[in-house]
Amino acid sequence: MTGAPVRTLLLWCPDWPVLAAEIVDGVPATDPVAVLHANRVVACSERARAEGVRRGLRKREAQGRCPQLTAVDHDPGRDARAFEPVVAAVEELVAGVEVVRPGACAVAARGPSRYLGGEEEAAERIVEHVAQTCAVESQVGIADGVFAAGLAARDGRVVPPGGTPGFLADLPVEALGRPALTDLLRRLGVRTLGDFAALPASDVLARFGFDGALAHRLAAGRDHRPLAVRQPPVDLAVTADHDEPLDRVDAAAFAARALAERLHDRLAAHGLACTRLGIEAVTAHGQELHRVWRHDGLLTTAAIADRVRWQLDGWLSGSAGRAGTRPTRPTAGIIRLRLVPDGVIAQAGLQPGLWGEAGEERERAHRALSRVQGILGPEAVVTAVLGGGRSPADQVRLVPWGDERLPARPVPPPWPGRLPPPAPAVVLPDPLAAAVHDAVGDPVAVSARLQVSAEPARLTVGVARPVEIVGWAGPWPVDERWWAPAEARRRARFQVCLADGTALLLVVEAGRWLVEAIYD
Repeated sequence: MTGAPVRTLLLWCPDWPVLAAEIVDGVPATDPVAVLHANRVVACSERARAEGVRRGLRKREAQGRCPQLTAVDHDPGRDARAFEPVVAAVEELVAGVEVVRPGACAVAARGPSRYLGGEEEAAERIVEHVAQTCAVESQVGIADGVFAAGLAARDGRVVPPGGTPGFLADLPVEALGRPALTDLLRRLGVRTLGDFAALPASDVLARFGFDGALAHRLAAGRDHRPLAVRQPPVDLAVTADHDEPLDRVDAAAFAARALAERLHDRLAAHGLACTRLGIEAVTAHGQELHRVWRHDGLLTTAAIADRVRWQLDGWLSGSAGRAGTRPTRPTAGIIRLRLVPDGVIAQAGLQPGLWGEAGEERERAHRALSRVQGILGPEAVVTAVLGGGRSPADQVRLVPWGDERLPARPVPPPWPGRLPPPAPAVVLPDPLAAAVHDAVGDPVAVSARLQVSAEPARLTVGVARPVEIVGWAGPWPVDERWWAPAEARRRARFQVCLADGTALLLVVEAGRWLVEAIYD
């Protein structure tokens, strides 16, 4: 991984999911609005932030801070569809625009800076043109590489050539956008990107793995794209011709899914994966449409199909943007669709998935599990997702197969009071009622000040016979969500070893003893 990063101009539209909800669904972005995904805020309007709403808050907490809050479900397709007029407006001034994600697009800065009079002049011209054409506020950042340009866009800043490492050095490690890595770096005393970049690359790779090594390159101001990215041969592109023009989004999306599978299979046969996707379409009237989507990781079949569907939705829906002055809908249906892997990387050395290499094995497993769901219901096939929390039950969320695997609680917080390792081997779905007595047979109680009335001597679970306690540790208190009376929980936990060799995690709450988990 050598070579200098490309000088990049990135346009960023703040709070884009909120603006997209206004453009598509008519939700006023000037009101307190929050966009929710998995019951958590992923974006909010300026008025909502003024009331204390922040990203990551649960819906109930956000509504508690702002009672008049309007909640909108997150919809990536809506975001992409609304963003298409903005990309088209940028493309009227510059060529080679790449969509990083809905709300952000990037282009090599060299061309615009030369024919628009300089980098700052190009940034001002693009921002003004987007505002006049689409009535959308945006900011432009220019730096060496897409990552640094994205951070520079937050302040509307032009970082001088060669000044990217210095610009990044004082930023907090949270700018990497990797919560688990950020939490670990914080606990190790690494608080800024400059501190992280100063670590030896070999040590970072050995300690944090491949993703940590990529993040280390980002922190140092070097381009995070592997040098194996190259222009693919022409025969990797896939094309589909349609006798009947596609003028409905659902029909186009169905065709796009089959084309995405063909592209993914062709790349897999060559040992390649796509990182940048070109989508080309030709209408019955000869109009040619083209867009490039960039992705930070490797594009799977589903990811390719999603981006093609979003793009076709943006073209065929004919959204005129926020200003409503410039329709973009083609004059006829699409008769040819072509997918071009603009950037590819060799998959050699990547760890295979649980079901083997991406392709047939994984698809077979997905079809089998989906068939089981069709017979027994969506809740019949679940996978475990680890998250944050203080008890084992809080840290695991069972997600139906096919749903997005998001933790019930965010992982980054240190969670003071979290149960120390090793973790229990079995977490009971329903804790078992128990009773703990001292040596003379009196019940053991825990006071409000966490004082144990007597040393635990015997444990009785349900109607079973009492078992002698030969060792115990605790209590460890947990006092959660005291500010919300309906959700508040106050309890104390104990670890006990029994005479028969069993080790248990006990919880006492409101004077009741419960067996929560079993150690191996």
